[in-house]
Amino acid sequence: MKTLTLIVFLFSFGFMAAQQEESALWKDFVMAKEQGNEPILPDFSYAGYRYSEEAIPLVNYKEYNILDFGGIPNDGMSDKAAIEKAIKAASVHGEGIIYFPKGTYHINTDKDADDIITIPSSNIVFRGEGNRESILFFENDLPPKDPEKLWTVPYAMETEARGKSKLLANVTADAQRETFEIHVDQPSNFKKGDWIVLKVQNNSKDLIEYDLQPAVAQPEWTSILEKGVGVNEHHQVKDVNGNTITFFEPIHYDIQKKHGWTIYSFPHLENIGFENLVFAGNWTRDFEHHRSAQDDGGWSILNLKRVVNSWIKDCSFKNVSNAAKFSISAASTALNIDIEGNLGHSSISAAGGSTGILLARVNDKAGMWHSAGVGGGSTTGTVIWRSKHPANTSFESHASQPRVTLFDQVKGGFFLGRAGGARQNLPNHGRYLVLWNYEETDEAEENFEFWSSKTWYWKIVPPIVVGFHGSGTTFKEDEIQVLESLGKPVNPASLFEAQLELRLGELPEWIEDYN
Repeated sequence: MKTLTLIVFLFSFGFMAAQQEESALWKDFVMAKEQGNEPILPDFSYAGYRYSEEAIPLVNYKEYNILDFGGIPNDGMSDKAAIEKAIKAASVHGEGIIYFPKGTYHINTDKDADDIITIPSSNIVFRGEGNRESILFFENDLPPKDPEKLWTVPYAMETEARGKSKLLANVTADAQRETFEIHVDQPSNFKKGDWIVLKVQNNSKDLIEYDLQPAVAQPEWTSILEKGVGVNEHHQVKDVNGNTITFFEPIHYDIQKKHGWTIYSFPHLENIGFENLVFAGNWTRDFEHHRSAQDDGGWSILNLKRVVNSWIKDCSFKNVSNAAKFSISAASTALNIDIEGNLGHSSISAAGGSTGILLARVNDKAGMWHSAGVGGGSTTGTVIWRSKHPANTSFESHASQPRVTLFDQVKGGFFLGRAGGARQNLPNHGRYLVLWNYEETDEAEENFEFWSSKTWYWKIVPPIVVGFHGSGTTFKEDEIQVLESLGKPVNPASLFEAQLELRLGELPEWIEDYN
């Protein structure tokens, strides 16, 4: 009987797999890797904590129980001072777990100042008890830094790396995207393991044309026209040999030395984690976009800023304005995250020029105005993997030059108007937006435009769309770089997983655990 069941299963599995053809674009990627040529697809496999090669660790640092610092759950009194004392003690020690026994802890009560909770040191992990039974309740909203600017509300908890970024070298030769080496004039400033920022800021006509092709910048786009194309890729040095610097991960932008590429140091924190916690806000009003600072950001919770190899794992955000973001960060992961309660402004994003951020299994049950996606500052190499949002919302792509973003097996609404971004900072997304086996759940549209002729606020450089299916939407094909298998998923089912397996020879066990 077991043998017969197995045979039926294998036959059924083989039949379903046969219905999904292997992607021609995937074949091109595999062949390009084998032959050392430039692939059409970017290599997204380096996104995430330690390039997704290993699981997020369950660290065993010294524990700092919040109760030992004056925290008392469920009493309705502020625990903010206790949290700050515990962070200080762990920082002095050099590492620590800020532990919250089950219960509700109050932050930003009427008796608290309007300052934020700052994490100034590496190796600090916030951990809750049980199955998300530890709740951090942010009672009051924080006011904007500038009352005239709704977007200046700070996040309630933020990492803070010390030190300023310094110029290390100039790039002295051209380099092709999806390669790993650059040439510099000051190689003695680098050593293996260093994290750096590969930068350009140039408004030369030819670079803007390259960046937007085949689209053309509009006069109102003053950021790119006046300040220029901005690229801020974060990389880790693998090797230094003469004037050649080799990175662990590929560069994603074609480098022409004539545009003035430079390399800067990257002060950062490492091994910052948030685990098994509920972050609860007090946002209960009906949301209206840009109505007030409270709507747009009153309960903004986590900002992981200038971090590498850090994470948010097995956490929930409830009744918040903006759940969390990685800003000016690299190689970090948000995994198994729920967004619940009242509809707010945004879910989880990679922003501020971050590189290689993995947003994995984010379930936006609240249907935030902007669901999981990318912000600006030339954010690069973001992967949104196996995530979900309701039909009433869509992904974020918040202008200010995000590039090279993969939405991989995402399920939810799909329509213009939720990308975000100011007019002067357009386009919403630059080159190499990839939608891979995206399942649409809202109503179908005919000849969907990525470069809208109906509004100014939806401008996306021609993306790559593979295996888009669900509702029956069709696209205006001259606005797409590659359109493959419309209406039908393809193999591999997940581009991120397939690229990771190709690079490593097998899928890491942690990926298998979440499939």
